[in-house]
Amino acid sequence: MVEIIKQPWPWYVAGPLIGLTVPVLLILGNKSFGISSSLRHICAACIPANIGFFKYDWKKELWNLFFVFGILLGGVIASQFLMNPGEISINPNLKAELATYGITDYSNLVPAQMMNFASLLTPKGFITMVVGGFLVGFGTRYAGGCTSGHAIMGLANLQLPSLVATICFMAGGFLMANVILPVILSL
Repeated sequence: MVEIIKQPWPWYVAGPLIGLTVPVLLILGNKSFGISSSLRHICAACIPANIGFFKYDWKKELWNLFFVFGILLGGVIASQFLMNPGEISINPNLKAELATYGITDYSNLVPAQMMNFASLLTPKGFITMVVGGFLVGFGTRYAGGCTSGHAIMGLANLQLPSLVATICFMAGGFLMANVILPVILSL
């Protein structure tokens, strides 16, 4: 059984399992699926400041914090006990393109040449980790939710703003992967 869990699951199995969280959350408690709001709940619980954005009954959303903790715990368990010891499978064309940028180590889930503390002090690492992280956080707040909230929950509820947000997420992802990231990687 553990060997089955260790293998990558095809999209037609993993996708529906993720999608089934929508009706389960709606049926069990009329809850919305989304991850980005959990940071707001944590800040509302931990920051005793008089900031209007954090002044609400965050305890009603405690389930969301447990959900996110479960995702974190699942990630830790998977990385410690279920990690496939082989090299991460990468398309040969992508592998050849990444090699031109000096990315050749696929022993981890993220490229070791980019995602490490030493690269944080380089322009390339600072842009990808710090600036990129800030832009993701800002964009999530500006869009009123993250990709999981909009693309999974919002589209399942036939919400037009979620459709617009998802289209923008996809367009931004294509632009980033094909235009902006090659410029950053060539720094």
